[in-house]
Amino acid sequence: MVRTADSIRLAVEALARREKAFASVVEKHGVPEPRRSEPGAHTLLRTIVGQQVSVAAARSMWSKLEAAYGSPPELEAILTATDEELRLAGISRQKAGYARSLAELVLSGELDLSALPEDDEEAIAHLIRIKGIGRWSAEIYLLFAEGRPDVWPAGDLAVQIEIGRLMGIEGKPSEKQLREIAEAWRPHRGAAAILAWHSYNSSVL
Repeated sequence: MVRTADSIRLAVEALARREKAFASVVEKHGVPEPRRSEPGAHTLLRTIVGQQVSVAAARSMWSKLEAAYGSPPELEAILTATDEELRLAGISRQKAGYARSLAELVLSGELDLSALPEDDEEAIAHLIRIKGIGRWSAEIYLLFAEGRPDVWPAGDLAVQIEIGRLMGIEGKPSEKQLREIAEAWRPHRGAAAILAWHSYNSSVL
């Protein structure tokens, strides 16, 4: 698990013993604070709403959606809402389709978010059946909503940049390279990603 301060600390300490670069991050910036999302459909719905917009815009859109469809928004109402009704709540036609895909899969029981497969790759395969949820979004959900310890979002730009910098790699490593590098960090790759974000965000402040 990487959803508590203790679990992150233990994983980060294990990584620091393996990689000098990680030990340097901890020495310079300390152990990252836990970040948690609530497991379930509404976290995924919020992910869909927030895609490709600023944090402020996503917050405004979510507030409109809650005002129109409840707090948290009722999936049944979203499933039956028209594009125009959702547009009035700040949701584009494309995102409306994604939201309905999520609602339909969950309400039909085809996707049980309380019982995703234990295997991370299988769980990702289940989640990306939702239109608008790609691999990165699925990995972020598993990492922060379920606290899975070995999920590795190698396609994340900040992770690529920061791991490349920490490991002394010339240029930004590719997703494939990053997956190969991180094999040595199993079963703590989730904490490695959190540590990379921690270092990246601390370095740009």
